[in-house]
Amino acid sequence: MSNLSLIDRRKAILGNATLFYTSPVHIVRGDGVWLFDSDGKKYLDMYNNVPCIGHANPSVAEALFQQASTLNVHSRYLHESILEYGERLLGHHHKGIEKVVFSCTGTEANEVALMMARLVTGGRGIICTDAAYHGNSAEVRKLSHLPVSKDPAAEIRSIPYPQLYQPIEDDGAAGKSKIDPAEYYLQQLTATIEGFKEDGIPFAGVLFCPLLANEGLPNIPEGFMARAVQLVHEAGGVFIADEVQAGVCRSGEWWGYEKMGFLPDIVSMGKPLGNGMPLAATAASADIVDQFRLITRYFNTFASSPLQAAAGIAVLDTLEQQKLEQNTREVGAYLAENIRAIALDYDFMDDVRDQGLFIGIEWVTNAASRTADSAGARRIADRLKDNGILVSNAGAQGNVLKLRPPLVFDKSNADYFLNIFNEVLKTN
Repeated sequence: MSNLSLIDRRKAILGNATLFYTSPVHIVRGDGVWLFDSDGKKYLDMYNNVPCIGHANPSVAEALFQQASTLNVHSRYLHESILEYGERLLGHHHKGIEKVVFSCTGTEANEVALMMARLVTGGRGIICTDAAYHGNSAEVRKLSHLPVSKDPAAEIRSIPYPQLYQPIEDDGAAGKSKIDPAEYYLQQLTATIEGFKEDGIPFAGVLFCPLLANEGLPNIPEGFMARAVQLVHEAGGVFIADEVQAGVCRSGEWWGYEKMGFLPDIVSMGKPLGNGMPLAATAASADIVDQFRLITRYFNTFASSPLQAAAGIAVLDTLEQQKLEQNTREVGAYLAENIRAIALDYDFMDDVRDQGLFIGIEWVTNAASRTADSAGARRIADRLKDNGILVSNAGAQGNVLKLRPPLVFDKSNADYFLNIFNEVLKTN
C-alpha cells in the first residue's frame, strides 16, 4: 500500500492525527539506532527517546517474552520483580526520593505529581513555564504552552522560560538596560508566587523539566534551578522535576536535576524507562507518597505489573552494564563539538546547545538578527529525512532543530550523521 493510501486510511480512522515531515515515513522495523521503511531504506534515528537503549533491543524483547509467557497481572497481588525494579530505580535518585508510584505514561506520572503536590501542601496554585509540555490529560495539558497571564482565577500560571540566548531588557525609568538573567527569572517566579497569595489561591508548587527540553533546551542561567527550589520551599510549595525527556542518562547524568545542580521533592519519569513498554513513575519522599496513597487509594490496572518490571529491569541492566551514562557524555560532547565547527560556516545556525545526547540547534534567518526561522528548521528536517536522517524541530518558536538519539548511539553513528548533515547544508 502506498504512503498516500495509508495517509488517507489513517485520516479515515484516526482523524487528523499528527505526522512528522511533509512526506511522512512508513516505518516497519527498527534495530539499535536504525529504522527501516517499507521499501527497505534505512534511517539513522536522531530523535526518538522512547527506545533509550535502542530499537528492538534483544534483552528487553527476551525479558518481555519470558514474562508474558509466565505471568502478567495487575498490582493487587504480591509479585517480587516490581519490588526489585522499584528498589533499583530509587537507588539511582537522591536520598530524599524514597518511594514510588508506577503508571504507564509521562502524562499519568505528571498527573500523579500534581495530585501529590496539592495534597501535601493543601495548595492549588501550580507554576510552569510559558513554553512547556508535560502531557495530555485534562489537568496536565493546562501547563502546555501557557501564556504568562494575570488572570486572578487561574490555578495554573506560567513564567517566561529561563534562557540566555535572547537579551532581557528592563524598561525602567532611566531607559532600557540589560539585567542579570538569573535575577530576572527568579523575580518572575517570586512575583507569580506572590500573585497566588494576593488572589487567595494557596500555592502548591512548581513543575519544570530540569533541562527545559520542550522550551528548546536553552542555556539556563547558572544557579537558577537551585535558587528556584529555595524560593518554592520558602513559600510552602514543592518542586516537581519532569524527567521524562531529561532523565535516564540522557544528559550524561542519570537525571536532569543532577545536571542542573538541585534536589527536587517529586520526580516524574516516563517513556525511556521501558524502552517501548508503557512504563512511567512518580517518586518522592516516604511522607509524600504515603499521604498520596492514604488519601487517593490510587490504582492503575496496567501499572506495577510483572511485564513492566521485566522491561524496566532489562533497561537498567543495559544502562549499567554498557555504561551508557558515560557513553552519553562522551559521544554527546563529540557530536556537539563537531556540529559547532560546522555551524561556523553557516549564518542560519546561530547557537548549538547540548546536554549529553540531547542537542538543540537554533535555526535563524541570520545570526545578526537572531530571528527564529521555524520554516527553515522544518525544511532542514525534511531534507535530512530524505537523506536518511530522522530529526525534528521544537522550541518555543518551533525553530530549534532537536537531536535526541537512542543512548546506544556511538561515534561512528555521529560521523555518519555529520557527513550527511554537512552535505545537506551545502545545498540548503
